[in-house]
Amino acid sequence: MLALITLCFAAASQAAEPTPMWIWAPGQPGAGQKANFRKVVVLDDRPKQAMFVGSCDNSMKVLVNGKSVGSSGEWGDPLVADITRNLHAGDNVIAIAAENTDGPAGLIARIAIMPASGDAITLVTDASWKVGAEMPAGWTGAKFDDVSWPAAAVVAKLGDGPWTAINDQTLTFVAPQQPTATPPDRIHLRVPGFKVELLYSVPKAEQGSWVNMAVDPKGRLIVSDQYGMLYRVTPPAIGSDADVKIEPLDLKFKDENGKETPIGGAQGIVCAFDSLYFVASDKNQGLYRAQDTDGDDMYDKVTKLRSIPGGGEHGPHAVILGPDNKLYVEAGNHTKIPDPDESRVPRIWGEDHLLPRMWDANGHARGILAPGGWVCRTDAEGKSWELFCSGFRNEFDIAFNREGELFTYDADMEWDMNTPWYRPTRVCHVVSGGEFGWRSGTGKWPTYYPDSLPPVVEIGPGSPTGVTFGYGAKFPAEYQKAFFICDWSYGKLYTVKMTPDGSTYDGKLEEFMSAAPLPLTDIVVNPRDGAMYITVGGRRVQSGLYRLTYVGDESTAPAPADDAGADQRAIRHRLEAFHGHQDAKAVDTAWPYLASKDRFLRYAARTAIEWQPAGQWASRALAEKNPQALIEAMVALARAGDKSLQPKLIEALGRLEWSNLDIDQQLATLRAYALVFTRMGDPSDDLRKTVIDRLDPLYPATDPRLNAELSLILIYLEAPDAATKTMDLLAKAPTQEEQLRYALWLRNLKTGWTMDQRKAYFTWFQKAAHYKGGNSFAKFIINIKNDAIANLSQAEKTELKPIIEGEIKSDAPTAPVAPRQFVKNWTIDELAPIVDKEVHGRDFNHGRELFGAVGCFNCHRFAGEGGSYGPDLTGVSGRFSSRDLLESIIEPSKTISDQYQSTIFTLNNGQVVMGRIVNLGGDGYSVSVNMLDPNQLVRVESRDIKSMQPSPISMMPPGLLSTLNKDEALDLLAYLLSRGDPNSDIFKK
Repeated sequence: MLALITLCFAAASQAAEPTPMWIWAPGQPGAGQKANFRKVVVLDDRPKQAMFVGSCDNSMKVLVNGKSVGSSGEWGDPLVADITRNLHAGDNVIAIAAENTDGPAGLIARIAIMPASGDAITLVTDASWKVGAEMPAGWTGAKFDDVSWPAAAVVAKLGDGPWTAINDQTLTFVAPQQPTATPPDRIHLRVPGFKVELLYSVPKAEQGSWVNMAVDPKGRLIVSDQYGMLYRVTPPAIGSDADVKIEPLDLKFKDENGKETPIGGAQGIVCAFDSLYFVASDKNQGLYRAQDTDGDDMYDKVTKLRSIPGGGEHGPHAVILGPDNKLYVEAGNHTKIPDPDESRVPRIWGEDHLLPRMWDANGHARGILAPGGWVCRTDAEGKSWELFCSGFRNEFDIAFNREGELFTYDADMEWDMNTPWYRPTRVCHVVSGGEFGWRSGTGKWPTYYPDSLPPVVEIGPGSPTGVTFGYGAKFPAEYQKAFFICDWSYGKLYTVKMTPDGSTYDGKLEEFMSAAPLPLTDIVVNPRDGAMYITVGGRRVQSGLYRLTYVGDESTAPAPADDAGADQRAIRHRLEAFHGHQDAKAVDTAWPYLASKDRFLRYAARTAIEWQPAGQWASRALAEKNPQALIEAMVALARAGDKSLQPKLIEALGRLEWSNLDIDQQLATLRAYALVFTRMGDPSDDLRKTVIDRLDPLYPATDPRLNAELSLILIYLEAPDAATKTMDLLAKAPTQEEQLRYALWLRNLKTGWTMDQRKAYFTWFQKAAHYKGGNSFAKFIINIKNDAIANLSQAEKTELKPIIEGEIKSDAPTAPVAPRQFVKNWTIDELAPIVDKEVHGRDFNHGRELFGAVGCFNCHRFAGEGGSYGPDLTGVSGRFSSRDLLESIIEPSKTISDQYQSTIFTLNNGQVVMGRIVNLGGDGYSVSVNMLDPNQLVRVESRDIKSMQPSPISMMPPGLLSTLNKDEALDLLAYLLSRGDPNSDIFKK
């Protein structure tokens, strides 16, 4: 059946349409004859829209400005192509390479172009086209001289035989449906009483794709196209049917040569000090100030306050006004600090890797060193800059709460998924002098390192964008105080509800709103109308502006202030007052807080001390008797002290009674040992033996985190038993993350190996080649192996050659643990009563082993390891009863979390694609169709979609407990309920 092409431009009806002609090369057509056609069209600007429809007897390939836009092999089925993106201002060439198989030959086409201004243009095939028999170099481009090519010959007009099936109806253009942002009825609001409305679908060709937003003093919105202009948007009053008013802001600044240059591409905007401040990230990166100097309500003066060296999606981002009347500017990890005059972060930052880090296997962020993503603050004139904190990957936005505390939503590195160095997206409490541990490649610091700070809450995989608190919104009190965070790739708007926890906060995550697609970019509260405004867009996808209001019955009166935690935060602020300078009172004031149970107070105290000359406090540190204070003091002295103090630091750490330390203190002690070596150099043989004698009896430990740090240090020290103990752990580890950590460290070990251990190590790579992970995973495995080979002697290389160069076997194990045999199909009613009575006193290690054996670690993160394709299960015991937990495992499709629900795409050609949307770009979706293989993505173009709807089937397979007997099921359930703590009461008999 012939498709009815639906495209019409209103202006086209104002004049008679030219009639398309069947054309061919002059003379009689022959079998196998080729004819190549050209038509030049001149445009004043890039068009709003352009479409091609045409047919050829027998086949053709259509190119616009040298780029293929489609082909056809059947004359009775016309080719339809959107060529909008292929056209530009100036000369454009429509080129068609045609071929006749035998019999009659002809080409017919119609091209409709809607210019940026003026009437529509309709081009048709006729005698004005040029035709050539050959395809010389450059023939599809505008620079080609076709003067020697003859004019095409008209064979017949549209509707004539023998092509009567191609008629005017076939090539008629009827009005298209304009693209719009996701309609509100497809957006899922998870909280009752709220209403979302789509105020404006952004015309992409004219106004781009909006990524940033601010509110000006008159309640208007200032928005920015990611790659273009800024606009001023006046939303209609709530309940009004009036249109949104859009005003372009023609902002220009004078460069160093006095030339006026348009400026835009802002990823940070704020109205403050009677000015508009914005951070340009696309071109001419830096912080700018726009002012209205003549009172006409338009910005006529633009000043570049400071260049910021970096750009793109990991470049400079937000600028906001702080409660101290300073501007806070932040940037991602591809952005250098803009020459700050002062710093609250001690200027002694480093990579601090005891063993060599491995750069990303695909080259991302290769060579980029600490301090990573940062936050600076400056004055209204942008003159004096101070580094406030650092160590982020790519935080896009920041916001202050009512108590004056700063927060951000930091990005993960999705290519690292299913590796031990993967860190999920996370909300961080941004404090003075803070270090949040981002390092490139395998070097990201674990959350437990005492020289960094932990997140308020981990979210999971995603793409963080705009954030804001709900203050000023006419919402119920709990949502006025909530921290709203946007996830671009998964189309989720979350709230994080903060509870004071000492001098910091604990966060509880809640999904507030979602849709597919809903590429959220920014979010603001407009105090003029009490509504929340939300933009979607970015990466040139369809953009839109939404308004969120509360229409429920709860009170929307301003939420009262809450003083909980104020005393502890005040102590932290007093300690932070010593950051960035020397002060005679700093050490005595801060020292008692090195022993605090509050990690943020310990961090603030240690940072204050590190700012003071180490000679003033080194003796006090070495003499410290409180275990917690001693650990913190040794971390500080390792970072800031003289290298000659190394033996004294090792002696002081040796005074700690290991069995009296809790798990966090044990991990911090091991980090202190590592810093003594990374900062102060390799130890003497005597010191090396001392540390080996101290730590070797502790290895292996029960906790995998301790084993990670113990293996790191003992391998660095070339401990005699390091190979034996670590290879044993590698063989028994239930997760690929734990195995990969040991393999990464072992690649550096030169001594203590037996040949059998070497063979087992390189045989492991055969199995690891089948493991699944992010985009860099497979290459990481190869690079680890290559590094290990480089440490072999020539004799070892020769003996190990059959294993090293052996082919990867297709029947090799594809999971970290061996597959299990079927036992029985457990029901909820069978297991639930048993769990309630017998779950206590189980085996932690066996439960962890089973969590890997049945495949849970493939998709779920637990206690800092595992995949991120399903929800993090670490806190599941606080959300589910044992029966609810069993139900979610045995009947996964009964209740499906919207956050992890897959989508069913039905395409125009009848094909069906089911999977989870993981990314957007241009006019389509990247869909993960296999939870166990994150690289198995299918591209779905928007134009090909007939329908899309949530899937009622969970991507989690049923029957995961069917390979377990009763005791095994109980061990697994106990492990899940323990939150990953081997000392949990659930393991006590």
